[in-house]
Amino acid sequence: MSDKNNYTVPLLPLRGLLVYPTMVLHLDVGRERSVQALEKAMMDDHLIFLSTQKDMTVDQPDQTDLYSMGTLTKVKQMLKLPNGTIRVLVEGLERAKITSFLDETSHYTVEVESVPDSPEKTAELEALMRTLTDYFEQYINLSKKVSTETLNTVTDIEEPGRLADIIASHLPLKLKLKQELLNTTDIKQRITRVIETINNEKEVLSLEKKIGQRVKKSMERTQKEYYLREQMKAIQKELGDKDGKSGEVSDLAAKIKKAEMPENVLKVAMKELDRYEKIPAASAESSVIRNYIDWLIQVPWTKSTADDLDIKRAEDILNRDHYGLEKVKERVLEYLAVQQLTKSLKGPILCLAGPPGVGKTSLARSIAESIGRKFVRISLGGVRDESEIRGHRRTYVGAMPGRIIQGMKKATTVNPVFLLDEIDKMSNDFRGDPSSAMLEVLDPEQNNSFSDHYIEEPYDLSKVLFIATANNLSTIPGPLRDRMEIITIAGYTEQEKTSIAKNHLLPKQLKEHGLTKSKLQLRDDTVQEIVRYHTREAGVRGLERQLATISRKTAKIIVSGDKKRVVVTANSLTDFLGKRKFRYGQAETEDQIGVATGLAYTSVGGDTLQIEVSLSPGKGKLVLTGKLGDVMKESAQTAFSFVRSKARELNLEEQFHEKYDIHIHVPEGAVPKDGPSAGITIVTALVSALTNRPIRREIGMTGEVTLRGRVLPIGGLKEKSLSAHRAGLTTIIIPKENERDIDDIPESIRNELTFILVSHVDEVLERALAGDEK
Repeated sequence: MSDKNNYTVPLLPLRGLLVYPTMVLHLDVGRERSVQALEKAMMDDHLIFLSTQKDMTVDQPDQTDLYSMGTLTKVKQMLKLPNGTIRVLVEGLERAKITSFLDETSHYTVEVESVPDSPEKTAELEALMRTLTDYFEQYINLSKKVSTETLNTVTDIEEPGRLADIIASHLPLKLKLKQELLNTTDIKQRITRVIETINNEKEVLSLEKKIGQRVKKSMERTQKEYYLREQMKAIQKELGDKDGKSGEVSDLAAKIKKAEMPENVLKVAMKELDRYEKIPAASAESSVIRNYIDWLIQVPWTKSTADDLDIKRAEDILNRDHYGLEKVKERVLEYLAVQQLTKSLKGPILCLAGPPGVGKTSLARSIAESIGRKFVRISLGGVRDESEIRGHRRTYVGAMPGRIIQGMKKATTVNPVFLLDEIDKMSNDFRGDPSSAMLEVLDPEQNNSFSDHYIEEPYDLSKVLFIATANNLSTIPGPLRDRMEIITIAGYTEQEKTSIAKNHLLPKQLKEHGLTKSKLQLRDDTVQEIVRYHTREAGVRGLERQLATISRKTAKIIVSGDKKRVVVTANSLTDFLGKRKFRYGQAETEDQIGVATGLAYTSVGGDTLQIEVSLSPGKGKLVLTGKLGDVMKESAQTAFSFVRSKARELNLEEQFHEKYDIHIHVPEGAVPKDGPSAGITIVTALVSALTNRPIRREIGMTGEVTLRGRVLPIGGLKEKSLSAHRAGLTTIIIPKENERDIDDIPESIRNELTFILVSHVDEVLERALAGDEK
């Protein structure tokens, strides 16, 4: 029911929503009174009044809860939804104001008065409309929330009031402000108010944009890294690495815990793992940290093997693998006995010194097997850089731990048998002195906190059984030698070599060449023939090579089909090894004048040394030849001075040194020779030449001489005795002070040699010279 400006229509309260005139939109209606108001409108003329609630939380609003100014609308369509809600399409017609409430039973019925906009359009309104349109266009460009099609629609509107309403409906305004614009009936004020509102919105959008740019700049780096990490995870997932770096980090954390590191090392490892997780994988630092963590995990910290303290078993293994070497075996068994009693003992530092080929390295391996420990070997030959021992700091490219830590990683336990091979071959240069770095490693009081430059954290080496090998102790610095227990391994006797060949070397060569004992047989006299005439060495490497040669030739004979079984005798040995290479027994066949046999100790064992003296008319010139070292030259000078001082007692010509040129020569001039122990040998040869008395051919001698004729002790008596026996000598003249060393000589050799102990050169001459003075 209505007249021109007044209408009696149902009231539909709106919650959080406002409809402007000319707006068309869908509403969902669920409250019972609202549904009845809609049904009433549909039965009449489809008109309904929409008024917004002041408080949207009120479910059943009364007159005071509603704004009086609202919109008169027409219901275009109504649809009942399955959930009982009604969806309705309404079109705003014009502003209207409630004048009175008529009915409040099932729904509100109100009388409203329409408030139409003035159709009058002035120039000022036209200007305001243009300003409003321009501002709205600027707003659209800033906000990007309103489509450009909306702008095209708005520019076609010619009614000022409608323009203001349409633009207000597209602005993100609070409900209270929207209601104020609805309440504003004056078109000029409404447009002005909308312009102000848009202007405020523009400023807010500009500020938002500036803030957004500022935040974007500050977050750009971290955001970029985040996105890159996410992309990397996605790529890794596509490639099959489901967990990516996070999975790797969790695996590393589990390995770190499993490694049972000390508390201080564990803290360092977890700290580095945290750094590794945060650093991008493409960073160079990432691989450095990863390598460091891997080393901390792989180096043993607490894992150890239980020592097999069965002394009888250990003795059997040592005897099985090595013939002789009683001192070394005894020392190892002593160590095991102490371990069994104390259950804890710092690992001793043993140094096996001796010529090449005597079994130093293989002995260390047997020691490891005998006590049930892991065995690891590093070669120190030619090492001249300190960082080879202590490692490089991680700041260097390609940094690695030193050889000690590398060896421990290889051992996988904290108590291996650690062989330092060729410790006497270490050198030094501008990169440092590696032998000084070894001082900490080989000091039982210090090596429980060994410092490696790469690992940086203290590492305990006190449980390691270190065994060093050396050919020449004189090249090892004193402080380093002092830290080791020196065990000298001399050369083998002929009997020992024969036994080693039969029990160790020959079975090994037969296996390597695919032969058996039935296919190749060597008689005892054949092995003795090889030892005597085809090798001359302290060790057994040359002997093993000769046996390998026989095995190869035997293999060829058998494969060719000539024979199925080969027996090598002393007579047929020439067919396999050729003619004899050495003369067994170098003793002279008869007594010689001016030729004395000395005994020398070299890095490859003992050897005999012929010293020759010849006289020729001259003016007392002393000539020394044979590539002698400084020490040996001084011995010759000392011997010559002693002979001159004793000329009368020796019945020599008073002025012999002015009548004769004396030439002292040591054969094999290409071989360097040095050492003081040839003193008495040179004196004997000089006196023999000057007195024309021969020297007994069966006698060898060694000893240092002084200007007063005293005979001083020498080293290497065992090796020298072996060489004397090998050369066929039967008597050895040695300094009296070396009597204590005779017990070190194998009994079989002692029984075949006669030892003459002297303290003065007079005793040497009395025993060595034969015949009467001429």
